[in-house]
Amino acid sequence: MPVAENLQPLFTPLKLGDVTIKNRFTMSPLTRNRAENTYPTDLMREYYVQRADAGLIVSEGILIVRQGTEWPHAPGIWDDKQVEGWKKIVDGVHEVGGKIYAQLWHVGRAAHPDMPQQKLAGTPVYAPSAISARGGKFRILPGIPGYVTPTEIDDPRKIIAEFKQAAINAKRAGFDGIELHGANGYLLLQQTHRRWGGSKENRARFAFETIKVLQEVYGKNVSVKATPAGGFNDIGMPLEETLDTYKYYFAELDKLEEGAKLIASGEVDAIGIGLNFIMHPDLVKRVEHGKPLDNAPDMQHLQTNKDSGDWSTGYTDYPLAVY
Repeated sequence: MPVAENLQPLFTPLKLGDVTIKNRFTMSPLTRNRAENTYPTDLMREYYVQRADAGLIVSEGILIVRQGTEWPHAPGIWDDKQVEGWKKIVDGVHEVGGKIYAQLWHVGRAAHPDMPQQKLAGTPVYAPSAISARGGKFRILPGIPGYVTPTEIDDPRKIIAEFKQAAINAKRAGFDGIELHGANGYLLLQQTHRRWGGSKENRARFAFETIKVLQEVYGKNVSVKATPAGGFNDIGMPLEETLDTYKYYFAELDKLEEGAKLIASGEVDAIGIGLNFIMHPDLVKRVEHGKPLDNAPDMQHLQTNKDSGDWSTGYTDYPLAVY
């Protein structure tokens, strides 16, 4: 069945840095909490391979060092066993013609010293300044505590070096490129919003220096995730201003199943899809064949924990369309 003419732009290749992706569908990074004790698994390999019809997959956030995050089973990439697990996943995506970037993640002050991984690390919760974020819920800890006052980073170059080593490890695993997580109130955004002030050049320096070392490993194949208007993790605009902005923003986005029109007009190069890729492993094929995106989201299992039963539920068990 030929692709409808108005959708054809979505199915044209695109060169990103040194990588050419086969279509303009990209799968957004989606934290799913299936990496047991931070180690990638065969179940995760199945999940990513199911969705490798996307021109580009950006992995879930991958922790560059042990951190006491709110996501107990988020994956890491600091040791050889993790690299081996990711290599199985990347190889699987490549075997079916897909491309995959690693999203590298440091949460900064959005960690807790009593979380198991932070205890194993034996290091403080580092941040650009000794100012805690409001809120936070560490649900697996007694009393469900919030954020703590972090330890100010004495030399940011230490963390920049950790990002570089993570990129080296991602290269060993075979990832096609890197996305630097610079959003949602995590470390890079904390550095950009340093509350003691300073010039915009100083605020941006940490991000720029980090990008430079990632480029030493990956050349042109480095991207950055940014949320300049985001208020997550006590960063960003006042609540009412955020709500007003994003109500309008998402209302306008809802009118755009016209991603193809935006690409054809040159306004965007590709489209990133999150929730619908969770619910529809065959999303690209559905669009190609005019099938509806009609799977309902299993909200209970978007993220999971040790007590949530079979980790494939709401992860790799979404039905395919009939073709």
